Amino acid sequence: MTVLFKAKGTTAILAAVILLQGIAALFFSADALGDAMRGDNPAEAVMEMFVSVMLFVGLVLGIIQLRHLLEEIATKDRSLDVARGQLADVVKAQFGLWKLTPAESEVALFALKGLDVAEIAALRGAAAGTVRAQLTRIYAKAEVSNRAQLAAFFVEDLLADPVETAQGLPPAEG
Repeated sequence: MTVLFKAKGTTAILAAVILLQGIAALFFSADALGDAMRGDNPAEAVMEMFVSVMLFVGLVLGIIQLRHLLEEIATKDRSLDVARGQLADVVKAQFGLWKLTPAESEVALFALKGLDVAEIAALRGAAAGTVRAQLTRIYAKAEVSNRAQLAAFFVEDLLADPVETAQGLPPAEG
């Protein structure tokens, strides 16, 4: 999400630079044309025309870069949507392997989303004690002892690299 936010921020900055560059290119072009028509300092008119041309070249290159950046964002958004869908499928399949009831599956999903017991109880119209009991059964079926371990079960597969120690070495096999 952070990378996507940075890309969208970069897109906005790039678009602003392109706009300013376009305004500057028009200004220098008009000024150079005015100087050339009046016969004022030809060297200055040539320099302003050169700057105008370079600004227009930069403008075109900026537009091309912006277009590529927008295409990249769209591609990443589609990939993220696919990954979300696949994660949902993985979670649902694992709940089936654990033989969670539909109610337990719903509670487990809410727990994975970070809701606390009171919030889950309110959403389900159940007592907090009922939700706690369901979480206890879920943890037992998943062979974990708490919500963090339940979440870690699914996150672990998303992280391709092994966990490293502070010294940068893989942990010792135990």
